[in-house]
This record gives sequence, structure tokens and C-alpha cells, in this order.
Amino acid sequence: MTVNINDSWKSYLNAEFDKPYFHNLVEFVKSEYLKHTCYPPGKQIFNAFEHCSFHDLKVVIIGQDPYHGPNQANGLCFSVNDGIKHPPSLINIFKEIEQDLNIPYPASGNLERWADQGVLLLNATLTVRAHQAGSHQNEGWETFTDAVIKTINNNKENVIFLLWGGFAKKKSKLIDSKKHYILQSGHPSPLSANRGYWFGNKHFSKTNSLLEQVGLKAVGW
Repeated sequence: MTVNINDSWKSYLNAEFDKPYFHNLVEFVKSEYLKHTCYPPGKQIFNAFEHCSFHDLKVVIIGQDPYHGPNQANGLCFSVNDGIKHPPSLINIFKEIEQDLNIPYPASGNLERWADQGVLLLNATLTVRAHQAGSHQNEGWETFTDAVIKTINNNKENVIFLLWGGFAKKKSKLIDSKKHYILQSGHPSPLSANRGYWFGNKHFSKTNSLLEQVGLKAVGW
């Protein structure tokens, strides 16, 4: 497993890469990719860090697991590759943006365009075995991604954390709400969204309003 991350992250995360748990995680991931079909492709495992530099980071969206179907996962939470059918949660994200900001529903579900503007699209677990949701949980990824959240919390200010659903909301304990902004709602999955916990949260307009208040450029969602 090659750790491809933007150079701006390295001084903050190099110590993490040297820890025993991370070495064990690397060996686990290498073994899984050799024996099984896994996602995302190896070179895209750290895509979230490659597209969003530490210096530009201003918004964090936390997901749980990569998509486990063919050609879907590209290393950014909720994102799929160009030309791939949009999964249900992503459809609901785009519908909320449409309602909130009056932006037309996009053809592409590839969210690299968000990451390039400083949105870290961070799954708690960065790899998965094909067709087996959660198969790479509890192998060390969560320790690493929690360390990433703590690093952002400690070394940045005025970052907006979007916590969608119960799993993401648990990460609020790692975030100092006096230094940063936390917006919480239900998950965009149909199960949650259709029960009234997602639509109307206006997280996208609220995020842009907060960014402008602290002198940062709004995100082109």
C-alpha cells in the first residue's frame, strides 16, 4: 500500500505512519488486495488527502466505508467515478443541494471538484472488500482517521465539520466546538432521509455562510 498524500499533510501525519498499528494496517491491506478484490483501487486509497491539501482544508465531511461495488469508490466519501450511476445517498445529497442552493442536479457523481476546493471527504475506513460492507473495519483505519480529525482540530481554526448520521456524530467528541463549527443531521441514506432526518438541513448554504463570515471563499457545490 503506497501512501499517496499531498505534501502539506506529511509533517502532521508522518509520526502516525511510523506507529506499530499503521504498519500492521499496511500489511493487512496489502494481503487483502492480493487475495481479494478490494476498493478503491490501491492508488486512490488516500485520494481524499491528495486532492485536499492541509492548508486549503476548510470543510470536513465524514463517511463510514467506501462503496463496495465495481468502479464506484474513488477514495472520497460519498463520491463515485464519472459515468457511474449515483448511489442513493449521493442522490439525496444532490437533491438537498438542489433545494438548498437552487443548483441543478449534476451529471457526474465525482466529488473531486469539492475536494479540490478544500473539502476533505473522509471515510472512517479507507478500504473495503468487494460486496462486503464493513469488511475492513476495526483493523486500524479508524485509529488513523480519528488521528486525522484530531490533527485538524488541533492545528486549524474555523473548520466546518458536517456530521451526517449516528456514526459521524460520534466524531464530535474529537472536535473542539469553540474553535470549529459542527453541523449535524440525519444521514442522506433513504432510510434516514425518507423519515425526515436529512432533507431541509440546509448544510450547504449554512456552510457557505459560515465560510464567508470568517473570510473564506464559499464552496461551489
